[in-house]
Amino acid sequence: MHIAFAASECVPYSKTGGLADVVGALPRALAALGHQVSVYLPRYRQTKLADPQTVVRSVTIPFDDKYRFCSVATAGTSAGVRFYFVDYPPYFDRDALYGSPAGDYPDNAERFALFSRAVLEASKVLGVPHVFHCHDWQSALVPVMLRTLYAEDPAFREVATVFTIHNMGYQGLFPPDTLPLLMLPWDLLTISKMEFFGQVNFLKGALVHSDYITTVSRKYSQEIQTTEYGFGLEGVLRNRAATVTGILNGVDYDDWSPQTDKFIVAKYSPQDLSGKLKCKQDLLNAFGIANVDAKVPVIGIVSRFAAQKGFDLIAQIMDRLAREEMIVVALGTGDKPYEEMFVRLNKQFPNKIAAKVAFDNAIAHKIEAGSDMFLMPSRYEPCGLNQIYSLKYGTIPIVRATGGLDDTIEPWDARTGKGTGFKFTDYTGEALLATIKQALLAYRDPSSWQTLMRNGMGRDFSWGASAREYGKIYERARQARASADTASAADLKKEPVLG
Repeated sequence: MHIAFAASECVPYSKTGGLADVVGALPRALAALGHQVSVYLPRYRQTKLADPQTVVRSVTIPFDDKYRFCSVATAGTSAGVRFYFVDYPPYFDRDALYGSPAGDYPDNAERFALFSRAVLEASKVLGVPHVFHCHDWQSALVPVMLRTLYAEDPAFREVATVFTIHNMGYQGLFPPDTLPLLMLPWDLLTISKMEFFGQVNFLKGALVHSDYITTVSRKYSQEIQTTEYGFGLEGVLRNRAATVTGILNGVDYDDWSPQTDKFIVAKYSPQDLSGKLKCKQDLLNAFGIANVDAKVPVIGIVSRFAAQKGFDLIAQIMDRLAREEMIVVALGTGDKPYEEMFVRLNKQFPNKIAAKVAFDNAIAHKIEAGSDMFLMPSRYEPCGLNQIYSLKYGTIPIVRATGGLDDTIEPWDARTGKGTGFKFTDYTGEALLATIKQALLAYRDPSSWQTLMRNGMGRDFSWGASAREYGKIYERARQARASADTASAADLKKEPVLG
């Protein structure tokens, strides 16, 4: 089967978050199963291509004000996956992917509409796939355009669409006059299509027009159909419930394993855990923490600093947590209030919390390897990857039971020796503090703790199983599209012939 991915970011070419990791890894896993896979991406300023070749010299994209002309380059094939880049410097040759410190770029609708339409036009030259697999609002117009502007195009008649929601909190909201600017029909501005409280909602358009919808964990696929997590689109998803499914993200153990990690000072494995203590000391040195007993537990945090991640709970309990025998090390960037919060906590509790406000891949690996526990108290978490990395490193996750965190972490039971971490349900500082204390208590029993570590290290969340599940969804999407085409043809036969 030929699957074409359309996404706004992908490692190693561009990245702001977990979406890039998924789009970098899932196509390779699908190719390993024998599928033909193409990946379409914007060519940003940060996109570094070793030997780019132009494969489509000019693609004409009509807008209401004027035509724009972009090209498509390739970086060749990697692990069986062909990568294509939509090149239009006025839109993509910028400092960042989506916006500046002042906010989103004001022309994001035009930027990603051009990208989406270029993907469709380029595929006519480079190979029309059986399935377009689109990701988040930036590529949401691909399924919308297929069922509107390209509805009568015979090239796409049998092409199915699968759309993956990585985070419902980001939807692509724009003014109503965006539709005519993008040459999209006005009848999309209805409550049953793309209208959302007077605005045009790109994400909603994809939810309405895609053949199948996936999310990045089973629990999250259920949560987003509720008022608490649906961000206003829960009703749309409930109407499509039969076509909504959750497939857990995998992880790339070539990059995230203590047995091969190039960023850590000592390798270790479930059979020989001795290297973890050296990684702990190296981590403390990296944060400038000296003269600490090796037995003092270290709690690691690597995160985007945002309200979604539960940092308001940490603010509520830090004065009480600081009384416990432990150290917190935190790495991340994000919302200014939370960046300032970690700097302030570091000054207030210099012997208890150390923080680096930065993006540093090497330090992220050191935290995973050198910490004893890993904290993710998220308000919501579609999937989460760091808790899965932590399991492989024998770093015990402390998580809130939401989304992928709930799906991947099993509560520790010292009596049976089963489980992989610690979970709490209520979104309160009290629940978080109680769960951290539970983990700190368990840490005091070294033999039991090593059992807990090895339980997690033995779990396998590689991409193979998830890729096979996506393969099943692609087949269902194709069947749904074939059924829709048959029904449409039957309706045409019923229409009276006038003349």
